[in-house]
Amino acid sequence: MPAFETTSPLLARIAVGAGPMAGRAFGEITAEATDDLEAVEAIWRRLQAGGIESPGQNFDFIHAWLQHHGIARKDQRYVVGCVDGEAVALLPLHRKRVNGVSAFTWFPGANVGCYAPVSNYGRLAALDPEERCMLWKAMFSRLDGADMVYLHSIPAEVGGHRGLFDELGATLEVETLYRSEYASWDECDRLQRNKSRRKHDRQQGDRLNAMGAVSFEEVRNGGDTTCAIETMFIQRSARFRAMGIRDTFVRDRLIGFYHDLAKPDSGVDVRLHILRLDGAIIAVRYNVVHNDRMFCLISSMSDDPAIQHGSPGKQCLLRVMQTVFDEGIRVFDMGSGFTDEKRHWCNRQVPLRQHYFGLTPQGAVIVKAHRLFQKARATVKANPQLKAAIRSLHQLLDRARPASAGKSE
Repeated sequence: MPAFETTSPLLARIAVGAGPMAGRAFGEITAEATDDLEAVEAIWRRLQAGGIESPGQNFDFIHAWLQHHGIARKDQRYVVGCVDGEAVALLPLHRKRVNGVSAFTWFPGANVGCYAPVSNYGRLAALDPEERCMLWKAMFSRLDGADMVYLHSIPAEVGGHRGLFDELGATLEVETLYRSEYASWDECDRLQRNKSRRKHDRQQGDRLNAMGAVSFEEVRNGGDTTCAIETMFIQRSARFRAMGIRDTFVRDRLIGFYHDLAKPDSGVDVRLHILRLDGAIIAVRYNVVHNDRMFCLISSMSDDPAIQHGSPGKQCLLRVMQTVFDEGIRVFDMGSGFTDEKRHWCNRQVPLRQHYFGLTPQGAVIVKAHRLFQKARATVKANPQLKAAIRSLHQLLDRARPASAGKSE
């Protein structure tokens, strides 16, 4: 593979094929790193064309994220791993410093339900575990300037293959990803809704229809998205206040980013599903589509108690399910974390793993400590009493903290 066309001093290349790989079907493993996004654009787009597991693997999504947040080039890394000169994996990484620890991690954080290296999954699957291990190590060897690599929320199964990232550092399973996978609405309806569910959905719909004229629409990039997105975030803020949860979208100044994605020239296929009552927006779902996959990033509904009696959020989702599978969507990704709507509609559950790799001796110690922390966190989340106590403490600390505090460097 030719060197990237960049003057970045971080650009490097390593070949390990002359060692234990000699004589194998896949001879030479190489890795290159750069801080220049444009240098990897062609490779990235070629890899993502085969399918992605997350909007976080979409070039235009990350490009918009970088522009909106003004992330310095020195804190960007793009590592490409090659087999016999062919790019098979790309790691887009953000160098952050949090609580004194410097780490390479994904760019958008918790704003996307899962992540994975942008990859040619078929070519990765053709490698044996030892070869994949050497590929990841070659890629990690191109990183400097941080203590560790922390890659959270990677599905245990990607592209129809299990275990492709088992050798990507040390792993810890802590979450579950929920998806709906159906060939049509008829299949979804038959498998997910029994007679009682249909009756319940119909009763909720009747209550909503009794309040006025109900309408449902899909709005895409360049359409009248501004009002819907603003209303969605107002509704989300009200929900956060009621639950005593930190409003991530406001505190981290993310609202503008989601407006930018919905512009006609963003390169990201955004689809808003909007439910109205007498013309007023009462529920919104913000989705990103890639090929035949749809990812729900944000959803909201009115906090008016009278309107909530008609379950606008559930009615909006029902209409989404009734339309998208017959329009070419085959996988509807609803993200991680269990909710009532996921129990109703998702027929696929995929384990999510945290992946760690220490780049320095200090980083190796931090990796062990963070894995212990994540295990304790998972225990707390599984215990309602402990979870409630921790949430109360977070609320107290959040109220005491200035609005500008808590941001990572």
